[in-house]
Amino acid sequence: MNPRDAIVSQSSGAHPLFCLHRSGLDDWRAGQSPQVGQWIDVHTFKAESGSLLLFPGADHGVGGAAIGIGDLDDPFCYAHAPYALPPGDWKLASELPRTARNALQLGWGLGAYTFDRYRTGKRAPARLVLENPDAEVSAVIDACTRVRDLVNTPTEHMGPDDLEALVRALADTHGGHVDVVRGDALLEANYPAIHAVGRASHRDPRMISLDWGDASAPHLVLVGKGVCFDTGGLNLKASSGMRNMKKDMGGAAHAIALAGLVMDRRLPVRLTLLVPAVENAVGPNALRPGEVIATRKGLTVEIDNTDAEGRLILCDALARGVELAPELMIDFATLTGAARIALGPDLPALYSNRDEVASDWLQAGATARDPLWRMPLWQPYMRYLSAGLADLANASNSSMAGSITAALYLQRFVPEAQAWAHLDVYSWNDSDRPGRPAGGEAQGLRAAWAMLSSRFGAPAG
Repeated sequence: MNPRDAIVSQSSGAHPLFCLHRSGLDDWRAGQSPQVGQWIDVHTFKAESGSLLLFPGADHGVGGAAIGIGDLDDPFCYAHAPYALPPGDWKLASELPRTARNALQLGWGLGAYTFDRYRTGKRAPARLVLENPDAEVSAVIDACTRVRDLVNTPTEHMGPDDLEALVRALADTHGGHVDVVRGDALLEANYPAIHAVGRASHRDPRMISLDWGDASAPHLVLVGKGVCFDTGGLNLKASSGMRNMKKDMGGAAHAIALAGLVMDRRLPVRLTLLVPAVENAVGPNALRPGEVIATRKGLTVEIDNTDAEGRLILCDALARGVELAPELMIDFATLTGAARIALGPDLPALYSNRDEVASDWLQAGATARDPLWRMPLWQPYMRYLSAGLADLANASNSSMAGSITAALYLQRFVPEAQAWAHLDVYSWNDSDRPGRPAGGEAQGLRAAWAMLSSRFGAPAG
């Protein structure tokens, strides 16, 4: 179901829902009936974060509910409610500040999400009745849902063709223009690294470009790694490492969703979305360790490991982005397991060659409760990418600083004059938590939107 459907602006017969912080429990209790007070005592309800209290009505049915909220502005503090509450309509009965109302709306949408393309979903979530739901929050819910859906979809239904179709549909909806270079035409158009990675698949590799907006507006370029499945190539992954590699297009999912949000909210920018889409397959003409390949920028790359393919397709896309001389270029990529070892599954690793961009994104993440962590572009580690036959290697033989060296590789294709940020995302939840179901996940996306909204001014509509 669309999580938007779990939030409505009106309903008859909705039960009252109280959202309580521990500090306000006593005042709220004082305004309730003695029966509700007894119910609180029987259930030892203390309004702790993530808790729920159902209390009876006059007809012995459900009279209402209270949920405990630890941080009123954290959407995930509300996310347990859609499935913890009984099905039906629940109307906000608490006075909440605007930021908390928006957090409730967002958390409810994230908590109501389920991926049911291939099987019947669990029972319908409870619906939130919220007067005048915020349109921007609804658009953000849609963007997060898009990332989750794209990452959760198996590769047979989410290959390069499917990514292209999605981008074309976005362009049709918002009045953008799409250009696609695919197959051997990539060599003629000077995208040799994208071609090298995807040439072994039966599905043509491609470079997908979308342009939208006023040509006189500040130019924003979004780049997303679109490896629709990553076997590791001839450096074949172990079965445990390959199992979830449908999610290796998570960077593309983020970039596509953010582009959709930019266009939906009509942010006053000229937008270019670049998605190199490939499948890293094994075949007679697969990329081999030890080969030297060309790149769009003209640098040569010696292939140390065919499983370090994401940076190869990204370097051609970044080089194309640089040619456009945008005010800001951002890329998203499920690039390294090393970032997960360093920061765990919840914290995307942020790299940027501009302190102000990194600072703004980090602050937006803290405000939106969408955290990320800045990592250093430590130049001495470029020594790990030295090559015997080419300008640089695509990977290091060392186990050290894997996320940093991957970011440094990308930086070689971005001149200092170009403002750039790179987000190494996991795009996945390993287990179920309220508002964070196991499977595909949007990370740093809400923070990116908040940062871009602040940087480029109020949306046009």
